[in-house]
Amino acid sequence: MKASYAGLVAGLLLALAVIGGGFTGFLLAVILGAVGFAVAGRFSGEIDVVERFRGRRDR
Repeated sequence: MKASYAGLVAGLLLALAVIGGGFTGFLLAVILGAVGFAVAGRFSGEIDVVERFRGRRDR
């Protein structure tokens, strides 16, 4: 399992721990899952977060 997917699973599990229910809980699960995916991908070198937010002329 790649580190980014492990981070995604960890983020989703953390979200499940704090879900109070409803649409807010769903949004929280999606946000925490995305953050876990990005952090783990950054640490494993699979994702370059800075490059994603860099403008077109900086490339």
